Amino acid sequence: MKKVISIFVMVLAFTLTTNAQDKMMTKGDVKIVSLEQTTGEFTQKALTVSEGTYIFEVANNNVGKEVGFVLVPKGKDASKPENHIKTAYVTQVVKDGETQSSNKTKLTKGEYIYFCPLNKTPQYTLIVK
Repeated sequence: MKKVISIFVMVLAFTLTTNAQDKMMTKGDVKIVSLEQTTGEFTQKALTVSEGTYIFEVANNNVGKEVGFVLVPKGKDASKPENHIKTAYVTQVVKDGETQSSNKTKLTKGEYIYFCPLNKTPQYTLIVK
């Protein structure tokens, strides 16, 4: 019985470690940032990353409608599409239970805000150091 419990604990620990590492993976010089949306919010309320090139993966966790992703330099009017960083948009709207990715997006030091206008999320802070 102890052996079965030990194996279960090891499998659970491995699964949790793998899930944590999946939140930000690297593919060459491109880093992946995984974000999840639930009804009316992102589960990640703030992000801090280093300068570099990123792909944003956005998961729709049963929001009940399609969702997206908008990234804007802090201080610019987020309601104006011309201020959006268009490469950070997901390439397709994200349907329930699905995940979509953005194009490669180069981020320099500073502060940004991210949100989803389709899911009416608050604006969250992304800091690039």
